[in-house]
Amino acid sequence: MRELVSIVTPAYNAHRFIGECIESVIAQSYQNWELIIVDDSSTDDTVDIIQQYVNRDYRIILFSNETNLGVSSSRNIAIKEAKGNYIAFLDSDDIWLENKLEMQIRLMESQNIPITYSDYDTIDEDGYVTGHFKSPAKLSYQDMLKTSSMGTLTTIYSIKYFGKVYLKEIGHEDYLLKLELLKKIDYAIGINQPLAQYRIVKDSLSRNKLKSALWQWKIYRDVEKISLLKSIKYFISYAYNGLRKY
Repeated sequence: MRELVSIVTPAYNAHRFIGECIESVIAQSYQNWELIIVDDSSTDDTVDIIQQYVNRDYRIILFSNETNLGVSSSRNIAIKEAKGNYIAFLDSDDIWLENKLEMQIRLMESQNIPITYSDYDTIDEDGYVTGHFKSPAKLSYQDMLKTSSMGTLTTIYSIKYFGKVYLKEIGHEDYLLKLELLKKIDYAIGINQPLAQYRIVKDSLSRNKLKSALWQWKIYRDVEKISLLKSIKYFISYAYNGLRKY
């Protein structure tokens, strides 16, 4: 039997896009998955929309936070509840292409690779493609320090290899998670074709560049304990690559 994939989806006031997100999982050619959605105390009809899908498909599981805990805590709740052998990430406003899981799980199993990722397209609020992010064929810990080249919505890691790895609450938690995984292997492998669509909305956190830069510096110095000189070197590389990313 094919390995179970646990898909981690945090949701907060996601009524505009959550249906499209869920439909992209249902449409996967690889069907042995569980979709664990953690609603972070939404104030709109997000839960009602999700519940309609829960009632139709036993593979879709909903947890609801009584108070707003934030995206990282919500992801961690889903990881804790996961029963699969793989963890995959999909935010409530993003979309997977139908062969996404099929291609990545096949690669992981055929070549015994514990982490994979892929290219992805960016889309606007109306679903129109606005750009393309091309990922490297291989990615090491050192590479990741220079630039964030692994999209979270395309990342899959093996629980059999790493165990359950959780996000830390410091900012840039998903980036830090990927650093933690990459420390334990020589490199991850990417698929050089878009398998997902990353939606950029007007109030997207990724657009807060100053806060993002401060988080990045904190990771270098306070978390990874990198020397001042090397931190400056990595930070310059990270900033440069961020400007030309798309």
